[in-house]
Amino acid sequence: MKKDIILTGDCIEQMKKIPDYSIDLVFADPPYFLQLGKDLYRPDNTKVQAVTDKWDQFQNFAEYDLFTRAWLREVRRVLKPNGALWVIGSYHNIFRVGVALQDLGFWILNDIIWAKTNPIPNFKGTRFTNAHETLIWCCPNENAKYTFNYESMKAFNEGLQMRSDWYFPVCNGPERLKDKSGKKVHTTQKPEGLLYRIILATTNPNDVILDPFFGTGTTGAVAKKLGRHFIGIEKEKSYVEYAQKRIEAIQRGKGTLYEAVPKKEQVRVPFGALLAHGLLEVGTNLWDKNKRFKAVVKADGAIQCQGLQGSIHQVGAWLVGGGESINGWMFWHISQEGKLVPIDVLRQKLNSQLKKQPWD
Repeated sequence: MKKDIILTGDCIEQMKKIPDYSIDLVFADPPYFLQLGKDLYRPDNTKVQAVTDKWDQFQNFAEYDLFTRAWLREVRRVLKPNGALWVIGSYHNIFRVGVALQDLGFWILNDIIWAKTNPIPNFKGTRFTNAHETLIWCCPNENAKYTFNYESMKAFNEGLQMRSDWYFPVCNGPERLKDKSGKKVHTTQKPEGLLYRIILATTNPNDVILDPFFGTGTTGAVAKKLGRHFIGIEKEKSYVEYAQKRIEAIQRGKGTLYEAVPKKEQVRVPFGALLAHGLLEVGTNLWDKNKRFKAVVKADGAIQCQGLQGSIHQVGAWLVGGGESINGWMFWHISQEGKLVPIDVLRQKLNSQLKKQPWD
């Protein structure tokens, strides 16, 4: 099976070419069937570039439901027994997709709310501002041993459990692909930050991710950055051209920095071990990510900052105050090549060397 490719054509027909049980994760951003009847204008009479594309148009709900069940059956066939599926939608379609998922035997693990920090206002003032979309995360059945990198998500969230409400702006700025006239290439391009979190949480390096509604290639771009493989399917040739150029410009991530190490498999590494193994030197300066606090490393593995002395966890907690628990490995950073990186990077490096030599 070829990987890191974009298949051009109908998603259902193209998925039929993919072998059974060969895909680790599917991310699907299907048509929402928004049913927009009229053009939308801002208060200054400028027209909103809404989703009026032909690919989002269906005759009725019955036709949309048939389409939904057809592509979901192919997804179910190509997914590995322990694979998983993410589907994103809005109130227009996500409930219909949810019913189809359960009818086809998928097991829903979570629904995630993507809360948009910069949503389009409700210009007419006739409804609440539609400020979120819903993602459904599911696996083939109740007994599937799906991938969930819990510890990575907790570290990503600065030591706190990751919640099911995710705050991201809609895709804009330099990330938003535009054509020569300045118009959006794709009306529903998703932000890379959203896919980054999904892929980091529910896949491992070298896993294969299928996106049957590839669009301009956000899934492929993030998969390549994180050292995963992708298969994209897209029937709009103009989207494919932009996606290919976008992905070709990205360097594939590789190495241990892209691996998620479950807590139960980690060797317990004390901070002082970094000194003993030459990964840190006595007197090295540490900073929090915003450079509010500067600490110095002592020979015994304690750190000093603003008259305080203790472990990386204790000093961080004292500085933040309020009795908050601090993960010092993520709170404190070291300067490498002019950039601040968490000292957890050094722990992971040492951990890989000491897997068979656990600390007592």
